[in-house]
Amino acid sequence: MLMLPIVPLTKAGFAPFGEVVETADVRPRLINEGFANRFNDLADIDVAADGGEVNISLFVGSVRPSPIAIKMMERHPLGSQLFMPLHDAPWLVVVCTDPAVASSYRAFAAACWQGVNYARNCWHHPLLVTAEASPFFVVDRKGPGDNLEEVWLGEDRWMSLEPERAQGEAR
Repeated sequence: MLMLPIVPLTKAGFAPFGEVVETADVRPRLINEGFANRFNDLADIDVAADGGEVNISLFVGSVRPSPIAIKMMERHPLGSQLFMPLHDAPWLVVVCTDPAVASSYRAFAAACWQGVNYARNCWHHPLLVTAEASPFFVVDRKGPGDNLEEVWLGEDRWMSLEPERAQGEAR
């Protein structure tokens, strides 16, 4: 089984797959009589294809056994999908450009303040967390059409991750 290296999540490294959602390089706008900062335009929500609408939901992730076996990938052909953690633990992101090509896979360690917005049609693994009962704010598409495609990998193409390597690596 191929072991995927886990690298810190950065805007440049993740750009081919979507957007990193964070406030690091965003200038806030002072609102609410000066008692709050507003960070606008953190992600491009792309859900309008075929009459889709914005869907706001909460996911709560469970820890998978280690090493994590990467056995399937999914994508959403009709819209983007944004995950923003609501917890204080790092989490993992696995993406690829082609599920059949092992060299196209990337694994990222995301910090608790970093979200991702998977671009429309971006192949990604379902939610991977390093702490039990990790909640995420999710913005994606609802509406007509089939917005989920899954590819199950043959056992000879499974990959694995060691989440312990990601602990503390996210910046």
